[in-house]
Amino acid sequence: MRLVLAGTGSAVGKTTIATGIMKALSSEYAVQPFKVGPDYIDPTYHTMATGNYSRNLDSFFMTDGQIRQGFERAMHLSRSNLGIIEGVRGLYEGISPIGDVGNTASIAKALDAPVILILNSRSLVKSAAAVVIGFKTLDPTIKIEGVILNQVKNRKHYLKTKEAVEKLAKTDVIGGIPRDDAIKVEDRHLGLVPAVERENIIHSIAKWGRMMEENIDLDALINIMKEADPLPGGRETLWKVQNKGKVKIGVAMDEIFTFYYRDNLDALEENNAQLVYFSPWKDEEVPDVDGVYIGGGYPEIFARELEANQKMRDSVLELHKNQRPIYAECGGLMYLTRSINGHNMCNVFNYPSCMMKKPQALSYVISKANTKNILADKGDIIKGHEFHYSRIDLGDAQPEFAFKILRGKGIMDGQDGLMSQNTVASYIHTHTAAYPEFALNFTTSAREL
Repeated sequence: MRLVLAGTGSAVGKTTIATGIMKALSSEYAVQPFKVGPDYIDPTYHTMATGNYSRNLDSFFMTDGQIRQGFERAMHLSRSNLGIIEGVRGLYEGISPIGDVGNTASIAKALDAPVILILNSRSLVKSAAAVVIGFKTLDPTIKIEGVILNQVKNRKHYLKTKEAVEKLAKTDVIGGIPRDDAIKVEDRHLGLVPAVERENIIHSIAKWGRMMEENIDLDALINIMKEADPLPGGRETLWKVQNKGKVKIGVAMDEIFTFYYRDNLDALEENNAQLVYFSPWKDEEVPDVDGVYIGGGYPEIFARELEANQKMRDSVLELHKNQRPIYAECGGLMYLTRSINGHNMCNVFNYPSCMMKKPQALSYVISKANTKNILADKGDIIKGHEFHYSRIDLGDAQPEFAFKILRGKGIMDGQDGLMSQNTVASYIHTHTAAYPEFALNFTTSAREL
C-alpha cells in the first residue's frame, strides 16, 4: 500500500504532518518512509518516526523504472506494509514551469499512487475548494483522493471549509490540523534543522503523532491506500554491482556530517565494501580503511570543534598523502580546504572556504567527467544537485577539476570537483541512481590504489 502526501506549495506543513502520520501509523503498521526530491534533512525526521531509513525518490535522478525499483526495494528491506511518500514544494513544482521532471506529481505517476493534498486553509473557506479544483483539473491523471486542511482556526472553520471542499471539489476532507506552535520546527539556512541535532525531537515527533491521531481520519487514509491499483510494471536497476574484492570504506558520520543518501551507502555495501563510521569531531584519527567518503552537513557551524581536533585533521591529510581515495561532497569539500571562516581545516586543498549571506548555488546539476578519476571515467555524465551558501576562494590558482558543469554552477567557471592525487571534492551531491557506476568505481579505486 502506498500514498503520496503532497502540498499546494512550500511551507504548508508537509513535513510535520507527514512525519506525524508516519508516527501515528507506526504504532500498528510497519511504515516505510520516502521523500521526494534531493533532501537529506526531512528524511531524518521520517527515520526517527518509523525506525526505517527514509529513501529519496526523484525523477531528475531516476527513471520511472528506477523509481518503482527503489520503492519496491525499500518496502522489501524494511518489511513494511505501508509506503508513505512526502512530496516536495507544491505538487506540480519541478525544474520546468510546464513539465513534471523533479516534481511530486512525477513520483505519483510512476507509482500510480493516490495523493492526499495538504492545504494551508488559514483565512480560506470556499476558496479552498477552488484550490483543490485547480489541482485536480490541471492533471486529471493525478489521483487526488483526499485533502488535509492545515492551520484550521477552530471547529466551525473546519466544518465550513470541509463542506466547501467536499461539495464543490468533490473530494473528501480527511482531517484538519489546528493552529499550534507544537508542530513548528526550527529553521536553518539549508532548511529544517536535522533531527540528529535535536535531543528532544523524539518528543516533538510523538506530539505530532498524537495530533494526527486526534485530527485525521487514519482509517480513511488506510482505505484510500488499500483501494490503490497494483504497482505498475517495469523496473530498472539502481546501481551496478561488480566489485568482488573486499574493501573498507570510512564514512564520516556524526552530528556534523549527516548528508548521505541511504541508497549510496547500500550501493557501496553491495559492492563488497565494509562501511566503517567515524567522527571527524570526536575521534582522534581516521580508522584503518582503504578509502574515505565525507558527505555534506554543517561544518561551518562546528568549525571551532573541527579545528580543535588537529589529530583528526592531520590523519585525513596523511591519508591523502598516502594516495588513499577520498571522496567529499559539499560540507566534506569545505572540511578538506585550508580553512572555514578562518578556522583551520585539513588543508588537502590549500584554499580557504567561507560562508556567504546568500545562496551561492541551488540547482539540479549535470556534469561531465573531464578525466578519469576515482569516481568516473572520462566523458561519463553524472547528475546531482548543489545547495550551499559557501564559496571556495581559489584566488589566481588554476586547479585541476574533475567535472565540467553542463547544468548548474559548480566551484568556478562551470567547473567542479577539486582533484589532488586520489582525492575528489565537489559541491555536487550525487545519487547512485543518477550515476549507477558510483559505488562500483569508488570501491574499485579503493581496492586497486
